[in-house]
Amino acid sequence: MKVRLSQGARLILLGTVLVLIDQIIKILVKTNMTLGQSYSVLGDWFQILFVENKGMAFGMAFGGVLGKYALTFFRMVLFVVLCWWIYRLIKRGNVPAGVLIGLTLITAGAFGNIVDCLCYGLIFSESTYETVATLGSYAPFMQGKVVDMFYFPLWTWPDWVPWLGGRIFFEPVFNFADSCVTVGAIYLALFHWKFFAKD
Repeated sequence: MKVRLSQGARLILLGTVLVLIDQIIKILVKTNMTLGQSYSVLGDWFQILFVENKGMAFGMAFGGVLGKYALTFFRMVLFVVLCWWIYRLIKRGNVPAGVLIGLTLITAGAFGNIVDCLCYGLIFSESTYETVATLGSYAPFMQGKVVDMFYFPLWTWPDWVPWLGGRIFFEPVFNFADSCVTVGAIYLALFHWKFFAKD
């Protein structure tokens, strides 16, 4: 006998799988690598490079301790709003599945980074350039650092290019959760902008 999952249950399952993938990757990196350690995956242009992000996505910082509390709180509010919005769209019944999948990608990505901020400071010791993190504590609730690891230094701009000469084309280090948010947002913008414009 086949069990048919409701649309909401399928989206919850998708979101859960994405968050689990994100957390497994982060925990493996945090508990097996020192800060700044890297592994080459595909030549020089794709590396696993362990860095910790104190603030926003792609390594950007935001206003010290108070800024971190504000940013974590904002992420939590955004997550709740996105969940409510998806629920409302499901109840409408006439929303393209792609819209719901795109929003679920964004929501799962937001939640993946929320977990780091809320919990990592409480359950892991601090990662350093000499030591790998173990179970312990390095920061209070909501002050955990986000683990980043994907690095794509595809090329270096020629020196003659104004403002960019000598710089790496794409310098930020990011994680799977950031990728979910970015892919979800680009997918919605490219393929479902008419739905949002009409709505």
